Amino acid sequence: MLSYPQHDRFVDPARRSSGLNHTLVGFVAIEFFYAICRHATDYVIVQTLPDLSEEILSRVTARAMIIDLFAFLFLGLTVIWVVWRTHNRGPATLFGPASLFWSDLLRASLGAGALFLVLEFVLPWWRADHVDMQPLQAWAATLPLALMALLIQTGAEELFYRGYLQQQFAARFSNPLVWMTLPNLIFAAVHWYNGSGFADSATYVLWAFCFGVAASDLVARSGSIGAAIGFHLANNAYAFLMVGERGAPDSGLALFLYPPLPAFEGPEPPILSMALAVDLMVIVLAWLAVRVAIRR
Repeated sequence: MLSYPQHDRFVDPARRSSGLNHTLVGFVAIEFFYAICRHATDYVIVQTLPDLSEEILSRVTARAMIIDLFAFLFLGLTVIWVVWRTHNRGPATLFGPASLFWSDLLRASLGAGALFLVLEFVLPWWRADHVDMQPLQAWAATLPLALMALLIQTGAEELFYRGYLQQQFAARFSNPLVWMTLPNLIFAAVHWYNGSGFADSATYVLWAFCFGVAASDLVARSGSIGAAIGFHLANNAYAFLMVGERGAPDSGLALFLYPPLPAFEGPEPPILSMALAVDLMVIVLAWLAVRVAIRR
């Protein structure tokens, strides 16, 4: 079985309060209070700025995307608050040593980001037919705020799934199959509704689970969530900032926009497909790129 000495030190602060009852209370509290914050924010926007609420719901403009991503700040703050109130420990214990965290975050972002840029231009993902390129100056002007928003979104998710939940399960169970699987089953489950049908959703859930396991391994190897955030940030920056489908959700920050895909007719595609295999191979390559980048 794999040994993760850095991970043992990362998990140590959670050992004083690692009972499953504490973890369950913490998990439910985080989901509950985060949902309240999001619904309250949505309610205020709907009541005061109804046009903006429709824009945010569709997520087809840069402004809508940035507002939606910044709202993940509620998740990060909720995790920190619940860990303090439920487990009596401070936020620093969720991140790992500061020196490791910041170094790994930067190196992982650059390592995985470089890989995604290479893949974008080397592999035939796209064609130039009927592609609209957003005004480069406007896209570049939005880029710093977009990256900050993506850092908040990915950082909050990593803080919850690979920080809090992974620490709690690892403090309770020494077997990596447990603390790598359980947090990422939860992480994958929240991606269910992102597909347009059962097969699409199931495929996306499977992809999300494998992505989460790779992120968990990076946390375990490095001893902080910095590498996992960098890995996640590079992936989401690649997904949101490069190419999107015109008029589709989450296309508001993309530099290149493609025509809407034709409506699919016929039987649902298989869950296990060559496209999924390629996507999973990209995860493996990005994971390896981060491992090389953070090697000490």
